[in-house]
Amino acid sequence: MSRPTGFADLAGRRVGLWGYGVEGRAARARLEGTCELVVVDDRDLGEGVLVTAEGGLEALARCEVVVKSPGVPRRRADVLALEAGGTVVTSALNLWLHDVDRRRVIAITGTKGKSTTTSLVAFFLRCLGEEAHELGNIGRPPYDPELDVSSGWLVVEVSSFQCVDLTVAPSLVLVTSLGSDHLDWHGSIEQYHDDKLSLTRASGEHVTLIADDVELERARPLMGGHINVALSDETGLAHELRLLGVHSDHNVGLALEACALVTGRSGSEVRAAVAARAHDFVPLRGRLTLLDTRAPASGAVRFVDDGLATAPLPTIAALRVFPDDALSLIAGGFDRGVDYADLVEELRSRRAPTTLVVIGPAGERLGATCEGVRVAHAADMDEAVRRAYDAVATGGVVLFSPAAPSFDAYRNWSERSDAFTRAVQVVLGEQ
Repeated sequence: MSRPTGFADLAGRRVGLWGYGVEGRAARARLEGTCELVVVDDRDLGEGVLVTAEGGLEALARCEVVVKSPGVPRRRADVLALEAGGTVVTSALNLWLHDVDRRRVIAITGTKGKSTTTSLVAFFLRCLGEEAHELGNIGRPPYDPELDVSSGWLVVEVSSFQCVDLTVAPSLVLVTSLGSDHLDWHGSIEQYHDDKLSLTRASGEHVTLIADDVELERARPLMGGHINVALSDETGLAHELRLLGVHSDHNVGLALEACALVTGRSGSEVRAAVAARAHDFVPLRGRLTLLDTRAPASGAVRFVDDGLATAPLPTIAALRVFPDDALSLIAGGFDRGVDYADLVEELRSRRAPTTLVVIGPAGERLGATCEGVRVAHAADMDEAVRRAYDAVATGGVVLFSPAAPSFDAYRNWSERSDAFTRAVQVVLGEQ
């Protein structure tokens, strides 16, 4: 069949759902009863879900359309083989974008800052009296039938995994930053950048709003749409919103400009509305969140959870928030092959005493390249927090900013941040 341009095009067809995580379950709920469904996952989940390597791939090949989860790499050999055999491969987010009024959609992507910027845009819109929904990676899939998204602004966080499957763009696309991430999925940093920015090149009239960032300026040849630059906010609004770090000024500036564009308000009007309610904003958990402060006679120790930092770039940004503090960085996790050279250089160049506590395969690789940096090895989170605290017990910061995903030992970043929080409570209870 021809490429579908919405969920309605799948009615009465034999449709494969490949990947049965959050997105796959929402897609199943959306399609149940409208078509013949075949559900496949790489894992053995039971629940009537076929396993890819145990007949699942063959079942997908007998489908007219396969709706692929973002977790299944776009260029994996079996995906390419399906397409070569005539099966149409798309994604649920792409189908939804074809169905929805894209003038109401604000899509946000970037190597770091996309979750925070998504929450900021939605909050700023509400400060202006507008209805806004936070969707995508930060919340629930926008096509989940249990959600009512029939009105209001739809603010959608979009990962690089999702960008590559999208053929249409919403009216406004925000790009927060561009660094190195997910190289195991994309294959190279060049391909990652191309895939990440492919959303800006998708069809449909749209504005591409980028942060005032050197790397994004260099990447302009990869971008489409009408490109605008949002200047960093220098008014101190980020501090009022309880956001740490210079990079937060970039995120705030991007969100202010986005809200001004879609509502037709002036930037000063948006800023004033936000400033009046800044105390209501709740910073995202796991993004430079201060968990606790222990203040013994020798000096205060702050424990900061930056568990959403699953790539080197946000970890570098987190380190720069504490340039003059003695610091223990807990980093590592699943190794997806990203280049840690810039993070290593950042650690080496710190003026204040710094200890790197490494966990997981990625941590071991990072630690092995950190010549000149004090490195401690930990078998698990409890040991990592204890070693990190011991290194700054007379005053400093224990920063959990892993620069790697959690999949080696945890289901997701949230579970890993919970483990960090529990380990901090145990260590503080021992003091």
